[in-house]
Amino acid sequence: EIKHFYDSLMGTEYFFNDANVVEIGSGGGFPSIPLMILNRSLKFTLIESVGKKCAFLKEVINVLNLNAKVINIRAEDIDKYTLRESFDIVTARAVARLNTLSEYCIPFIKKGGLFVAYKGSDGLEEIEAKNAVEVLGCKKESKKKYELINSEGTRNIYVYKKIKNTPLKYPRGNGKERKNPL
Repeated sequence: EIKHFYDSLMGTEYFFNDANVVEIGSGGGFPSIPLMILNRSLKFTLIESVGKKCAFLKEVINVLNLNAKVINIRAEDIDKYTLRESFDIVTARAVARLNTLSEYCIPFIKKGGLFVAYKGSDGLEEIEAKNAVEVLGCKKESKKKYELINSEGTRNIYVYKKIKNTPLKYPRGNGKERKNPL
């Protein structure tokens, strides 16, 4: 649907040239695929737990000759040291509530980097996530509120800046991020 592409491209200003980006819960490749099509200098690592979705993403990347790799794993199951704090930007769209999503995403961002979260219109999520964002080492930079085309709803993009290293105990794993969010 066109709305997925439109929604994905609403965050283009946060994805600077040559950024090394990780997308958590890639699904069908939103926002990553539209962002890579628009800005060929972006380098993406797509993390997705469902094998069929990974196969689809690999095919799209190959056909469109995009600068990306796909890893078939749950974000919280990745070895805490392999990709930890190694990306300029981490992004996700339609994965989990912001407090849970923060624990999946923020450990991947290097100090000074950005967490760009594509979310729906529920403003409560920002309040729920305040503690998690701070504990994990980020501070809020901005919030962009916009309307989707054809009156398909309101969306928000939350942008957080990594100001200190994430404590090594995060992400906790074993479903704790969802069952007992920070």
